Amino acid sequence: MRIITGSAKGKRLITPDGRDVRPTPDRVKEGIFSALQFELEGRRVLDLFAGSGQLGIEALSRGAQSAVFVDSLASSVKIVRKNLEISGFEDKARVHQGDYSSFTAVTNDRFDIAFLDPPYASGLLEPALNAVAKVMSDYGVIVCEHPLEVELPEAVEDFKAVRRYRYGKVYVTCYRKEETA
Repeated sequence: MRIITGSAKGKRLITPDGRDVRPTPDRVKEGIFSALQFELEGRRVLDLFAGSGQLGIEALSRGAQSAVFVDSLASSVKIVRKNLEISGFEDKARVHQGDYSSFTAVTNDRFDIAFLDPPYASGLLEPALNAVAKVMSDYGVIVCEHPLEVELPEAVEDFKAVRRYRYGKVYVTCYRKEETA
């Protein structure tokens, strides 16, 4: 797993062992960032269910102002911190160990871009999507990675599904606020 482009282009990131974390394939990551390419500069990013932190780190490499990484697994939090060190972005990041609902309930932060990529069989994507919608900025974008068989709602809070991309067995659904969609 590597950083595709930006200031940390080519840096190799660590991935967790085992089946607890499923890193986003490069092809999917390239598609996500191609869709967001003009929206990253100076943005505040949330990488929920961070795993290795690769999505948030890629956003930082492409000019995001800051990123918050949240994961419930201590092993993932340790790897995110190591990957931030490898990529040189420790000063632009905060890492929280905990579940998505606890984090979104207490944070005062507002995010411009949120990445949601929970374990596929967990059933957490839709509840997390509802929780994250409440901590987004007015021009926020929520990017959800999910398997083909998971159907996400057309709208959540003030957010509307505006694009769906298919990459083999993976879907990426992007939500924007209705007035900015």
